[in-house]
Amino acid sequence: MQLELDHLAISAATLAEGVAMVEALLGVALAAGGAHPHMGTHNRLLGLGPGLYLEVIAIDPGAVTPASPRWFDLDRFTGPPRLTHWICRTHDLDSALAVAPPGIGAPVALARGDYRWRMAVPPTGILPFDDAHPALIEWQGDLHPANALPDSGCRLRRLVVVHPEAVALRRQLGGLTDPRVAFETGQRALMAELQTPGGPRVLP
Repeated sequence: MQLELDHLAISAATLAEGVAMVEALLGVALAAGGAHPHMGTHNRLLGLGPGLYLEVIAIDPGAVTPASPRWFDLDRFTGPPRLTHWICRTHDLDSALAVAPPGIGAPVALARGDYRWRMAVPPTGILPFDDAHPALIEWQGDLHPANALPDSGCRLRRLVVVHPEAVALRRQLGGLTDPRVAFETGQRALMAELQTPGGPRVLP
């Protein structure tokens, strides 16, 4: 099953804190995002070129608390803003879920403005491989946020996924052929190397 890198998620205790960190590190302004009432979260976005963007996401203090755990394990998030998740898109979510590891979640139909998508949300909020497995998304129709965002001048050079079972995780994601994604064996971590208008930067 073919997978494509779709976006990166920076989790934060508050949206303002996450935006301030990313803008200071990358030297560019984030664009408007929106709210996700189903999950009780909100975000801001940054375009990283065709088909790829960065999302800063946090719990929306003005939203109703959802009945189930929020995506990206945000209910348990503490500490400074940081890169916590990566998301891959597929054109056939049901087929991708059929070969995904247990705990990947069930598809949820979501919408924000003109955007429509289905995303697999784990019942615990935690993805397989200690949250190192990418979340899976299927966009409905031709609209994609990256194509509507202003060009920030930032581009992803490399995404490093570190996990004790990196070899097994890479094997599990055999349909992902993006040369920018690297897998390394070690304690679970994510790191993104970006080229920005001000030079190379690393998102920890």
